[in-house]
Amino acid sequence: MNMKTVLRALFLKSLMLLIFPAGIFAQEIMVDQIVGIVGDNIILQSDIENQYYQMQAQGYTGNARQMKCEIFEDLLVQRLFLNQAMVDSIEVTPAEVENELNRRLQIFINQIGSQERLEEYYNKSLLEIKETFREVIRDQLLTQRMQAELSNDISVVPSEVRDYYKRLPADSIPEIPEQYEIRQIVKNPRISEEAIFEVKERLLELRERIVQGENFSTLAILYSEDPGTAMKGGELGFTSRGSLVKEFADVAFSLKQNQVSQIVETEFGYHIIQLIERRGEQVNVRHILMKPRASEEASQKAIAVLDSLASRIRMDSIPFETAARFLSDDEDTRLSGGIMVNQSTGTTRFTLEEFDRPTRQIIQNLKPGEVSDPFEATDETGRKIYKIIQITRIIPAHRANLDLDYSLIQNMALSEKKSRLLNQWVRDRIAETYIRIDPSFRDCDFTIKGWISESQ
Repeated sequence: MNMKTVLRALFLKSLMLLIFPAGIFAQEIMVDQIVGIVGDNIILQSDIENQYYQMQAQGYTGNARQMKCEIFEDLLVQRLFLNQAMVDSIEVTPAEVENELNRRLQIFINQIGSQERLEEYYNKSLLEIKETFREVIRDQLLTQRMQAELSNDISVVPSEVRDYYKRLPADSIPEIPEQYEIRQIVKNPRISEEAIFEVKERLLELRERIVQGENFSTLAILYSEDPGTAMKGGELGFTSRGSLVKEFADVAFSLKQNQVSQIVETEFGYHIIQLIERRGEQVNVRHILMKPRASEEASQKAIAVLDSLASRIRMDSIPFETAARFLSDDEDTRLSGGIMVNQSTGTTRFTLEEFDRPTRQIIQNLKPGEVSDPFEATDETGRKIYKIIQITRIIPAHRANLDLDYSLIQNMALSEKKSRLLNQWVRDRIAETYIRIDPSFRDCDFTIKGWISESQ
């Protein structure tokens, strides 16, 4: 299978932009120009140069001209899908863009260690980083949605998976890095009524100041504990009801323009909300989020409970899975005996890099069957938690095979099948779409033929 496929163009380099970012403006483009047009979408010289510099910073080597030609063709394919998305009126909401942007940035924050280190890496504030990538993410989501429209009905049966694996050249069978399966027991330190009362009092005070004429955005920048929106004055952007947690959405959609809500409690903490504008079934709101903190005494109590459990498990007086099932505070893993599920793959396996930083540091010093000491981490809402973990299995690095990695190979077979369909769609669509390529790129040896017509 030729690896220069549409799927490679659409996924590998596009996902690389934010999951493995590098200094996007490490080099300046002195003179920018349009080098490609696909329907109503343009490609700038800077689009190519910025991706090229990122690839260099990430260690990609090779002939510079060839790399830029490949990037250019990747962008041509993406613009072709974007053009069709516009024709078919396919949309993504600002909330979807924001959520995906936050998700990808959080991945890198976890890998690099902190938001501060990310900002230092880019020499930009988090808000500036988001502004840099927001349009890129929007285009990627539109491209993926257009692909899904074309290929969602494609599936593979087990015989196709086996045949696909048999056909794979040895050097195309992926190397699977060492993977871990782990259990966890989580304790949430109890938050006192006094802490909750203090947060509510502070929010009521801020609400009163806003009602008396102070600027909501300014107070959000100063006091909101939502890192994704605080620097934007608490503004979420236009968002559908389904993209918000229910308690927040119910209030946001009930407000009148510029009205400020009473205190709203969600799983993330406590909010006050101001409606900026409503457009049909979407709202744009600002909010200020505050989170009550557990006391040091409550934190120490949670640690003590976990420490006692760890000792009992080590002495074989209670199995880890039983303790997790009855004593863990984490609803997602409690009923399965504490087994963690990788949300990216749907399996119970994680590479070391896929764990959050605190868990990763503990795992590196833990052997299978051992139980860790209690340690601090955060849950998906950003709340401080404590947990103990146990490695139940380490899968050594290996070449993918049908016994251990059926799901992975099944996805590879499905991707190839979708790739064939999408490649054919691209070839057919090229002939029906206005495409203009600057003379400076007409010497490229494109994988897909037909980009350059005789009239150019």
